[in-house]
Amino acid sequence: MKRLEEAKIDLQKNGFLDLKIDPKLDLINKIKKLKKEKNAVILAHYYQNPDIQDVADYIGDSLGLSQQAAVTGAEIILFAGVHFMAETAKILSPNKKVLIPDLKAGCSLADSCPPKEFKQFKEQHPDHVVISYINCTAEIKALSDIICTSSNAEIIVRSVPNNKQIIFAPDKNLGKYIIKKTGRDMLLWDGACIVHELFSREKIVKLKNRHPNAKVIAHPECEEPVLELADYISSTTGLLKYSQSNASNEFIVVTEAGILHQMELASPNKTFIPAPPDNQCACNECPYMKRNTLEKLYLSLLYELPDIDIPESIRIMAVEPINRMLEISKQHLL
Repeated sequence: MKRLEEAKIDLQKNGFLDLKIDPKLDLINKIKKLKKEKNAVILAHYYQNPDIQDVADYIGDSLGLSQQAAVTGAEIILFAGVHFMAETAKILSPNKKVLIPDLKAGCSLADSCPPKEFKQFKEQHPDHVVISYINCTAEIKALSDIICTSSNAEIIVRSVPNNKQIIFAPDKNLGKYIIKKTGRDMLLWDGACIVHELFSREKIVKLKNRHPNAKVIAHPECEEPVLELADYISSTTGLLKYSQSNASNEFIVVTEAGILHQMELASPNKTFIPAPPDNQCACNECPYMKRNTLEKLYLSLLYELPDIDIPESIRIMAVEPINRMLEISKQHLL
């Protein structure tokens, strides 16, 4: 019994990097069987590998998946995404067990905003309202007044009275885009996503010249020179919907290449071209998202590890700005 507990502690801390499984194992059927036995659901972000998306119960962006986690009757939530996403699910579903296939599936954007430094930054500007992009840690959410997503950031910023100053964190590129949209003079934290900062304006221009009828669609985490090329700018979900509804048959997609799988499934007769980064790669992929594999999904469900644990004091503080965002968004729809 003691050895089993020690093994579980090691798995929780170090993950499944040293565990080997039979390569002939039918992972998809094994995962489906475990889901049924354990009353579990798999949530997969759009940026996951296609095989993970195909085995998932729900596919979407980080907030949409966390909201789905909150309403599901499942006792176990396996979040195939990155760490802050699983944290958000746990914040909204404290009584459910939330698993992540790889604890090292982090996020460069979330990592660019260390809680200790951000707390000091916030204290230097006590009169500012803190709006944080959902792509941040639970600790940063707990230090925030309102959370936003890439799809509702403009609505959230406009909801703050003009006589109030704003700190926007952690993504400076999304912040600059919202400043341009709203005219608000916000104080930006200097953070960014390595995936969206790597897109090459020059290579996208060359792609556009080779595909003159293609629509350029981009995520607002991209840098301004890249966004200037876009025909349409939106969240991941927004880009997917636009690719379905727009009459164009060709799209140059300027976000993480994992989204192309859902675009191709939804519009099989259309052509989707991943925008290249400023290196020798043909497309831009998030190395953190790609840490998750079918093997790790299977092992995570089998052992019910690693699981996400957030101190209740942090969780209570973090859920408040999320709820404020949801309320503001709801009022906007009325």
